[in-house]
Amino acid sequence: MDSASAVLEFKVNYEQTKNLAAGEAVHSDAFHAGGHTWRINCYRRGIEEANDDGSHLSIFVELLMSKSRSVNAIFEAFLMDKGGEPSLGIARRIGVHVFQMENGKLGWPQFVRQTDLVKIYVEEGHITFVCAIMVLHGNSIPTPRSDIGKHLGNLLDSTDGSDVSFVIDGETFHAHRAVLAARSPVFNVELLGSMAEATMSSITLHDIAPATFRLMLRFMYTDVFPGDDELGDSPSEIVQHLLAAAGLYALDRLKLMCAQKLWDNVSVDTVADALACADMYNCQELKNRCLGFVVDEKNFKKVVLTEGFKNLWLKFPSTVAEVRELAG
Repeated sequence: MDSASAVLEFKVNYEQTKNLAAGEAVHSDAFHAGGHTWRINCYRRGIEEANDDGSHLSIFVELLMSKSRSVNAIFEAFLMDKGGEPSLGIARRIGVHVFQMENGKLGWPQFVRQTDLVKIYVEEGHITFVCAIMVLHGNSIPTPRSDIGKHLGNLLDSTDGSDVSFVIDGETFHAHRAVLAARSPVFNVELLGSMAEATMSSITLHDIAPATFRLMLRFMYTDVFPGDDELGDSPSEIVQHLLAAAGLYALDRLKLMCAQKLWDNVSVDTVADALACADMYNCQELKNRCLGFVVDEKNFKKVVLTEGFKNLWLKFPSTVAEVRELAG
């Protein structure tokens, strides 16, 4: 099977578009992929069909011109953060989809929250998307996206076939040994090895909060990072706890996703807390980025005056020593 793809960087002027009504779009220039013409449509205040009072930005790819009755293509998009880095926490991908001229749009009605735009993604007055379209040629039969996460999530919700439970602060969570053992080497040893837990039907945990365990358990079954609505009113605090749990149970992918989420929200006021978290839970990837942010000339004098940096100096003096060495 051959393929043809195109990658487009699409900048949207934040100030000029922030007052658009729901359903009003800003369009990219037309571009070509696989012999067809496409464009990206950004609905700065969302689309009316989303019915969320304009609280999300929507983004779609549109098939503008094609000589074929239908086109099989894959679409993915992500945002660049203020530092010019891809924001993995907001990367989206749709598997093989059949585009037709009469119904040639595909995308996400709720791509990103409006409240996150200025805080994380607006740089020099613009929001930058990177979008990719891959056209598939030949007589292949399109297959749907993997739904194993959905099915395992339903299994978790129904508790059908569960053979182990965890009790945390009086709250009980039912699960399946095989799933947990497959996802975590720590659970593999505890639940299928020679440890006492391998023969216990109910295990009491003391080193994790119920809310954190619930999110971790959901991720282990679905491989999906918690949505903003699941992180509650103190998302950074919850994500820090989740990062700690991911390290405790050797869930490396979840740990890095937590690190990315914390990095997405880093500012002069929050970087010291993120750096302390990275140091405490041995997340070198997050630590390196935070150190780079702190010693940046435009940030350093502001960061050292924050309450968070004072706490960092008291609790992690060796990290502050690293900052001073890097700052010269």
